[in-house]
Amino acid sequence: MGLFRKKVEIREEPKETKVDSSAVDDALLRVLIGNTEVSRENIMNIPSVAACINKIADTVASLNIKLYKRTGDRVKEVNDNRVSLLNKETGDSLTGFQMKKAMVEDMYLGKGGYAFVNKMQGEVKSLHYVEEKRISFLYDTDPIFKDYKISVNGSSYEGFQFIKLLRNTKNGWKGTSILEDSPTLMGVLYDSQKFEQNLVKTGGNKKGFLEVARKISREAIEELKSAFRRMYSNGTENVIVLNEGIKFQESSNSSVEMQLNENKKTNNDDICKVFLMPPSILNGKASESDKQLYYEGCILPILNNFSEAINSVLLTEDEKSSYFFAFDVGDLIKGDIEKRYKAYEIALKNGFMQLDEVRKNEKLPAFGLDFIKLGLQDVLYFSKTNEIYTPNTNKLSKMGEASAENTPIQEIQDNNENIDTEGGEEGNESGNQE
Repeated sequence: MGLFRKKVEIREEPKETKVDSSAVDDALLRVLIGNTEVSRENIMNIPSVAACINKIADTVASLNIKLYKRTGDRVKEVNDNRVSLLNKETGDSLTGFQMKKAMVEDMYLGKGGYAFVNKMQGEVKSLHYVEEKRISFLYDTDPIFKDYKISVNGSSYEGFQFIKLLRNTKNGWKGTSILEDSPTLMGVLYDSQKFEQNLVKTGGNKKGFLEVARKISREAIEELKSAFRRMYSNGTENVIVLNEGIKFQESSNSSVEMQLNENKKTNNDDICKVFLMPPSILNGKASESDKQLYYEGCILPILNNFSEAINSVLLTEDEKSSYFFAFDVGDLIKGDIEKRYKAYEIALKNGFMQLDEVRKNEKLPAFGLDFIKLGLQDVLYFSKTNEIYTPNTNKLSKMGEASAENTPIQEIQDNNENIDTEGGEEGNESGNQE
């Protein structure tokens, strides 16, 4: 007992609380590579980075989030106000699409994507996206029993009041951006961009120095400097006359000599690897296997991460055992129409999908067929009555019983109608007696 009390006393000792000062001092996350400063704004000026992030964010934001209820082995879609908040009107100035896209962008470029859940009397009334630069944290130093609060403009909130989309997080409240994960690559890309900008400004002229055989006057030096300045400023002057004894010696390589185009292609491919995206997705030459790799390697982990973040906050403790939010990925994995229809043909032929299920996947109205095709294309199974009808012999048989002779199909349909209208076998029997 004494040992137990000692452990309790140690556990209840006040913990040291720290403030995440980096989040407070850095309005925008910055990474220093030597003398190169890379920020969120200038890294988005690089086409390959901006294209990858926008492509992923648009893909995720375009998918609807649905609420499902699990009952035994069955899963049923549920209509709920929270679904509308996630997909359409959030109750904030942003739409559902804009909120999801902004959260994905913040996940890659900052601490993470955050959305405040506004509840009144336990009911979710609205969702409010919060820029990650406005968020900081208060947390203790206990590596096991982690505890934290989220601060927004000086106001403190609990972590469960926010949907948190985090990338490579180690604590559950702050993620790791691509600027932190790949600082060298981002620095090289930014330096290359700046170098190209300087080439455009200077007209592609190389840097260099002048060699003179004898000392020249200060006036001549200033005149040469002014002439070179006018030429490198991409102005109208493109010729400089060097007097006898003065030679220009190059001190840098041209863009061709530095193989900038080849290096740019390599760097762009490396950027795609950071985002787990096949380069063919961006250049419009993606095959079906590339699209599948893009979905499985890049998009699906984000969707699972996003869904779990939503489930942990928007569901009550009682709902978590049977309800769950998930993205509708039907449109994402359909592929081209020919392969999709061939897959449906195989599914229908082997009986593990029915025609109305296929039409629902294609967003077409159902035919309302209540029978299931079994083998050989000539046997009908009625699931409501547990009866099998063979059209070519005009016989009806019931599962586990001897077959009934010459029961017409019209009588089977009448029986099914009686079951629907009168509520079961008793209604069917009374109908037969009449």
